[in-house]
Amino acid sequence: MTDKLSRKISDCKELLEKEASGDRVSKEKLEEEINSLREWIGFFQHERLIHLLVLILFAILTFASFAICVLTLFWPMGIPFVMFMILLVPYIFHYYKLENGVQMLYELYDRLKDCRDREGD
Repeated sequence: MTDKLSRKISDCKELLEKEASGDRVSKEKLEEEINSLREWIGFFQHERLIHLLVLILFAILTFASFAICVLTLFWPMGIPFVMFMILLVPYIFHYYKLENGVQMLYELYDRLKDCRDREGD
C-alpha cells in the first residue's frame, strides 16, 4: 500500500511541478486529478484506521505480556513479549510512513485545488 501511496504522491507532485514551470495544465486535467486524489484519500484513510487498530492491539499485547512476565515472574512469557516487540517496532515505522503519506496527500489536494481555482481567474 505504501507503494501506491508513493506513486500517487509523485504523480501529483509531477503535475504541480509542470504547472509551476509555466506549462499550463488544463482545468479538466486538474479536476480529474483532484477527484482521483479525493477518492484515494478515502482509501488511505480507511487503510490508516485499520493499521491504527492493529497497532493498538499489538501494543496492548506487547505490554500485557511484559507485565505478566514482570509481575508474576513467569519468565516464559518473555518469549511472546520478544515476538510482539519484533513485530511492533517495524509496524510503528510502517504506520508512521502511512500517516505522513496521507498528510502529504491532504497538502497536495489543497495545492491542486489552488491551481485549479487560479486557472479559473
